[in-house]
Amino acid sequence: MPKTSVHERLEKLGQHIAEMLPRYVQVAQVTAHDELELLIAPSGVKPVLTFLRDHTACQFKNLSDLCAVDVPRREKRFEVVYNLLSVHLNERIRVRTYCDELTPVDSIVDIHMAADWYEREAWDMYGVYFLGHPDLRRILTDYGFEGHPLRKDFPLSGFVEVRYDEDVKRVVCEPLELAQEFRKFELQSPWQQIPASAGTVTPSQV
Repeated sequence: MPKTSVHERLEKLGQHIAEMLPRYVQVAQVTAHDELELLIAPSGVKPVLTFLRDHTACQFKNLSDLCAVDVPRREKRFEVVYNLLSVHLNERIRVRTYCDELTPVDSIVDIHMAADWYEREAWDMYGVYFLGHPDLRRILTDYGFEGHPLRKDFPLSGFVEVRYDEDVKRVVCEPLELAQEFRKFELQSPWQQIPASAGTVTPSQV
């Protein structure tokens, strides 16, 4: 099928969804790679995903992925992204919404059971709270872990050190101790230089 017809078909579908849900759909667009994408208001998570699953023109019944994105410079720093598949249409759609640290997003576990672990991962890694999730607890980090490690403001070294202690024969959690109190930056290249030929720029000339 020609690329233009795919693009036009997705545009038509996006326009139809936006017309059916004007209260929630803020942007409906087709990307350069022929992917249909919706930006929706946070209050529209349940209505929009229910519509996409059940409406005969959509039938996006499979949740392929759910993830979060941290963009600290935005007022609503987190994006929650839902990737859906319609086997009936052989099409995919990406739905994006937004929130901040204090604003929850409705859980969609009752709409797509596959969202269960995805939402727990987004909570664990980013701190996005999913209202109505039946078991919203950490899924990847250890018990007692502090913070959310995929946030852009989370320190690379973390806050604590988790290690196995041979003396007590168990995993212990201790305050972080860095081997170096400061970083020493060596600006001169440690690599042996190839003999410079005419026109070659050496490290000393940079």
